[in-house]
Amino acid sequence: MIVGAAARYLHWRLASQDEFLQTLLTRVKMVFTTGLGPHVSTDRMSISLIGRLPAGPLDLIGDVHGEMQALADLLAVLGYDAQGHHPRGRTLVFVGDLCDRGPDSPAVVDWVRRACQAGTAVAVMGNHELNLLRGQRKDGNDWLHGNLSTDGQRYLPMRMLAEGKAAEVLAFFDTLPIALERPDLRVVHAAWHTPSIARLRGLHGVPSAEFRRLEVAFRSDPDNQRLALAAGEERGPWRAQLLDARASLPNLPQVARWDALRQMGNPIRVLTSGVEHPQGDPFFAGGQWRFVQRASWWDSYLDPVPVVVGHYWRRFVPPGAPAVQRQGHDMFADVPSRRWHGACGQVFCVDFSVGGRFLERQHGRDRQFDGRLAALRWPERSLFFDDGSSCPTEAYGGMRL
Repeated sequence: MIVGAAARYLHWRLASQDEFLQTLLTRVKMVFTTGLGPHVSTDRMSISLIGRLPAGPLDLIGDVHGEMQALADLLAVLGYDAQGHHPRGRTLVFVGDLCDRGPDSPAVVDWVRRACQAGTAVAVMGNHELNLLRGQRKDGNDWLHGNLSTDGQRYLPMRMLAEGKAAEVLAFFDTLPIALERPDLRVVHAAWHTPSIARLRGLHGVPSAEFRRLEVAFRSDPDNQRLALAAGEERGPWRAQLLDARASLPNLPQVARWDALRQMGNPIRVLTSGVEHPQGDPFFAGGQWRFVQRASWWDSYLDPVPVVVGHYWRRFVPPGAPAVQRQGHDMFADVPSRRWHGACGQVFCVDFSVGGRFLERQHGRDRQFDGRLAALRWPERSLFFDDGSSCPTEAYGGMRL
């Protein structure tokens, strides 16, 4: 087989110089052997990857990131009971990233799972759920594995998942569609990227298995394999510095091209973690040097149907208060926190950084957090927060000149 020959060639070239691609090769071999990656069960239910939003009024909840108390407080503000029922028949819509970083991911996931099974809530998949389905051990997701990683101390307190429950959690994550839509609204975790949506619309399958199928197809392309080789060779001499914030790295153009191509090559990855493009100069973020930058895809979104997303760590700044200064690239530096954004004012990010509360706790704060959990009411287009405050949004449908 051509793929087998390519795999053997990659293994021969990279056996001593590129750990990343060796890991990639192992996973590709496993997928071709079994058809599935880790944590995927062949008896999981096939779903529509682009699903249908329920009819009626909705409450769209931003990234929860394991903050169960914030979720309970917000549900009470919105008028839901402990089981997720609303007296006026409203439906909860979670935009993904239910878990990781916060103190009680097991409780959040269990509550949302039961609400979805009861028909009072729906949810889309975020990049954090996808990471766990792919078997990736990342900062903040020790709760699923039952023990702390080297850097896990900074997320304490963190409740661990009960022994023997991981399969149940992962099975629930594999029921989450990648996006939801109806004629007046679209919901996706990170990006409504039209070419990626087109590749998934009408597709039925198990999300994790479909991700791996798409990944194998991408990595089997000879041109992609050649670029992966070139990037691995270019990255090699700098590998020891890639995790050192004090290092000084040059621009690595092949690495940047590969990272961007890899990001954009799988439509599920694009919709759950966003559009990315090569960055002129490397920058340090998330514990490593990066060569691609997130793109404000909404600046070119011209469709008339509005989109609600999470993912991007927006900050709420009350009217009249000074703007919050953030380190690194701030995609909302010029966007007031209540404003719809994008070329036509048809996109709204409802992630108001509750996932950053672990950082605030490190500085001794245990109440009145800056990071908030938010809900956008639809069709009212009003914002509600876990601290009980609320406000209307602004500039919906406003053409940006």
